[in-house]
Amino acid sequence: MRHLLSLFDVSQQELQTILSLSEQTKGLLARGVRPDWLARMVLAMLFEKQSLRTRVSFESGMNQLGGSAMFLGQEVGWQKREATSDFVRVISQYVDFLVCRAKSHGSVEELASYDCVPVINGLTDRCHPCQALADLLTMRASVGSLSGVQVTFVGDGNNVAVSLALASAMVGMRFRLLGPASYRMPEDQVEKIIENYPNADIVQTDDAAEGMRGAQFVYSDVWTSMGQEDEEAERLAAFADYQVNESLMSKADANAKFLHCLPAKRGEEVSEEVIDSPSSLIVEQAGNRMHAQKGLLIWLALQHEQLTASRLAADGIELPLGIS
Repeated sequence: MRHLLSLFDVSQQELQTILSLSEQTKGLLARGVRPDWLARMVLAMLFEKQSLRTRVSFESGMNQLGGSAMFLGQEVGWQKREATSDFVRVISQYVDFLVCRAKSHGSVEELASYDCVPVINGLTDRCHPCQALADLLTMRASVGSLSGVQVTFVGDGNNVAVSLALASAMVGMRFRLLGPASYRMPEDQVEKIIENYPNADIVQTDDAAEGMRGAQFVYSDVWTSMGQEDEEAERLAAFADYQVNESLMSKADANAKFLHCLPAKRGEEVSEEVIDSPSSLIVEQAGNRMHAQKGLLIWLALQHEQLTASRLAADGIELPLGIS
């Protein structure tokens, strides 16, 4: 059974297929076409953390594809009322896909370990693959081919940064992390990326000139994420010199675009002038969460023979990457 717990769960070719499906489905929607490829299928959304984009984009995307989605909060008693083995084996009798937004990556790994239902990581402390898919979709729409393009992530080497670094390696982008040395990406995760993609171009630096030089995309995220509130004062002091403002953006390429996974703390990690500037792609980027996840759901349905390539082809979708 196929899952998406991180982008390590797909090959480079499969990643390109998901992005192609996302782009083509987005194009259909722009023309007012909403094929019911996932008709009568059900997506369960099991969330431990608050969410706007992840929840609404998955629910709307599933509905647009003819299926339905249900939100499962703490009232279902996951990890409290019964063993996970019982929980996931039962829920797999009711639904076709399970998105989990969890505090610990181990939680989604445990759900997937029973191979009862395709599990999608909606966010964990380790990575955020669905965000990375939307990021790639946004950057491709902006510049076309991503090979050799540089994205500079300014701030904490967190789950979003790790997934973006992996995504960059998979498509041949250059990745730079600009921020304090004590807040870099976990060494074991960087080593795993390089082990799988030896040509990965990943640099972590605290030097603004080095980190921003050649950047066509500049990416930021909050300095204090959910669950880190006790560290807020320490983090504000550590990242004070790394606000993405007009001065910092001037060190990137002249036409560099700004990205942010949202929600943003305006005036903290990014200035109002940058986030609201013509170079900001944050609204399109957030919108692409839905399109990228629709592509992912379609791809998973193909993998599990819930959907056929011939059905997609009948609606004008091209599958040039080995799906038959």
